[in-house]
Amino acid sequence: MKRVNEPHRIAIACLLGPTASGKTAAALAFAAKHPSEIVSVDSALVYRGMDIGTAKPTLGEQARVPHHLIDVREPTEAYSAADFRADALRAIGEIVARGRVPLLVGGTMLYYKALTQGLNDLPGADPDVRAALEADAAREGWPALHARLAGVDPETAARLAPNDAQRIQRALEVFMLTGQPMSALLAAPERKDENETPYRFVPIALEPSDRSVLHTRIAQRFDAMLENGFVDEVQRLRARGDLNPGLPSMRCVGYRQAWEYLDGAIDYATMRDRGIFATRQLCKRQLTWLRSMPERIVIDCCAPSATDGAVRAVEAAVGVNEGPSGHPHVRT
Repeated sequence: MKRVNEPHRIAIACLLGPTASGKTAAALAFAAKHPSEIVSVDSALVYRGMDIGTAKPTLGEQARVPHHLIDVREPTEAYSAADFRADALRAIGEIVARGRVPLLVGGTMLYYKALTQGLNDLPGADPDVRAALEADAAREGWPALHARLAGVDPETAARLAPNDAQRIQRALEVFMLTGQPMSALLAAPERKDENETPYRFVPIALEPSDRSVLHTRIAQRFDAMLENGFVDEVQRLRARGDLNPGLPSMRCVGYRQAWEYLDGAIDYATMRDRGIFATRQLCKRQLTWLRSMPERIVIDCCAPSATDGAVRAVEAAVGVNEGPSGHPHVRT
């Protein structure tokens, strides 16, 4: 595929930000003004039956504005960054063909990187290697494997928590299969011809000027989830009989802690505290990703005008204005 000239690419706005930063509110506010459709950039929203703990847009919100890449997998199934990239590009193309504005919304930065920078030559999952690492972790603990990772891939280890089992396992798996650190493979030149798209992605980041404000929101939202039946939701998922805490879906923030509580391993108060702490750690990782993107447009999510500011930024990014016919015109 030949490279598409930058000036002729279609501008696609991407509302990014940590959890509880107000992305959904801003996206819905934009959609209320312009014919648009939302493409989720969230690794938890892909799973069916995981609604409360993921803060999934309500059925009413999804009825008001078409949403894509929500409820596309069972919690037993895998969904990779490559899957996301293919699905997102297809959804964007279909939305543009309908004459509507695609708006990407979410906080899974690995998905955003795959979409905008293309895919690396990372190896696929290897069941034998993963089983060996699981056995090592059961014997030594994940902090010990985190220390092992620091010895072979210090850059990746530095951005992972010592108990981030899923990511530690993946980084060690990549090293064991390739002999190279995952950080080096991710930094390698992309396959430009294969990764080229006709789109120009514009990141608009909702970030806090005061992180304590966001931490308060995170605690309030987690408490609201608990009040709305989050533990019951996890109990229903457990009752299916085909899920286990090692699945990527059940490793999502909050679900892991609720599973431990239902197992009797921790009490309710500890589950709440750990769930809030894990969400804050996720927020920290998301902000680290965002701040590595100098091209992003930053909106202070703590400001009273954050939603309006984000809407204006999206409008400016995609060039939405009312044409003579009253229909939206999108600048390319």
